[in-house]
Amino acid sequence: MTQPDPNPAPLILTLAMDPDTFARFDGLRRQHFPPALNRIPAHATLFHHLPGLHEPGIVETLAALMRTQAPPEVAVTGLRFTGRGVAYVLASEALSAFRARLVEHFEPLEDGLTAQDRQGWRPHVTVQNKVDPATARALHANLETTFAPFRFTAPGLVLWRYLGGPWERRATVSFG
Repeated sequence: MTQPDPNPAPLILTLAMDPDTFARFDGLRRQHFPPALNRIPAHATLFHHLPGLHEPGIVETLAALMRTQAPPEVAVTGLRFTGRGVAYVLASEALSAFRARLVEHFEPLEDGLTAQDRQGWRPHVTVQNKVDPATARALHANLETTFAPFRFTAPGLVLWRYLGGPWERRATVSFG
C-alpha cells in the first residue's frame, strides 16, 4: 500500500468559461503562444499556489461557498501588452468579491497563500507569453484593431494540480 505524498504539488484555481468563450480564448492561445511552452489551456487564474496537502478541504470550501453564489457575469474590457505577451483584461465585481471571500478561507491554512495570491488581483486571460517584445507588440496592435468588449457568464471554477509544466484537472465546481 502506497503512502500519500506528504508534500503534494500545489494547486491552481481558475475560472471556468462557457464553451464559446473558452473556444475563443483557447484558439487565440494555440495560435499565438509558443507551441513548445503551451502545455495548458486558456485560463483566468484566481489563485496560483494553494497548498496541495489541503485539497479535500479546499474542494469542500469551494463547494460550500459556490452553492450560494450565482454564476458571475464577467466583462472582457480590453487588451494588455505585458512586455513579452498579450492578455485580455477581465472585470467582474461579483467575481472579485467572491475571490475576496476565498482569501479569507484560504489564508489561515498551513502554508496559506503566497505573496502573489495575497496581492491585488488583476484577472486576465493570457493568449501570448514569452515571445520577443516586438512580436508581442505587433499582436497587441493587431488584436486592438478588432477588439470589441464582450461579456460571458462563468459557470464555475476549476481546481488543477501543478505538475511542473502541465496541469492535472482535479475538480470542477459549479456556481449556484
